[in-house]
Amino acid sequence: MKKTLCLFLMLTIIALGAQAQKFRGLDKSPRDVSYFPDNFAHDRKEGEKPLVKVTYSRPYLKGREIFGKLEPFGKVWRVGADESTEIKFYQDATFGGKKIKAGTYSLFAIPAEKEWTIIISSDLDYWGAYKYKEANDVLRVTVPVSPKAATPIENFSIVLTGEKTDKAVLALGWDTTVVEVPVSF
Repeated sequence: MKKTLCLFLMLTIIALGAQAQKFRGLDKSPRDVSYFPDNFAHDRKEGEKPLVKVTYSRPYLKGREIFGKLEPFGKVWRVGADESTEIKFYQDATFGGKKIKAGTYSLFAIPAEKEWTIIISSDLDYWGAYKYKEANDVLRVTVPVSPKAATPIENFSIVLTGEKTDKAVLALGWDTTVVEVPVSF
């Protein structure tokens, strides 16, 4: 009887401990993915791969002044929030007029009022841009800031668009700022 009672108590304690698991809450800056072709996630044919994929976090505007204030001009920015944004090229490509090999990279930017420097780095898997090393840059391109967005973009967004299957535009948008980089395959 004692053995049965001890076994029952031990199993009860284990069961209660298993139910007491704490799961992490939702991220404040949700993760998102952008593909090119942009219908890839929904209408993919078997064996078909995207040409490029960007995985990033989408911070909220929340009425803040972003570029030049929260994200200072002239300093490296992680392009999004939390974990570094990653861009994966499934085949060799041309990014902003410069050749890049297929592979996975981190995406950073140096915002300025009239133009941005977009950086593709070989460093992967770290939080923010605090450990950014210029020596690990794979390429840098400078692109102009587009005319202001008609309405503020509440969540930072990255979209890959294009009419042809061999040419796309990577657009970064937040608040009223939009920056576009041509990509070809």
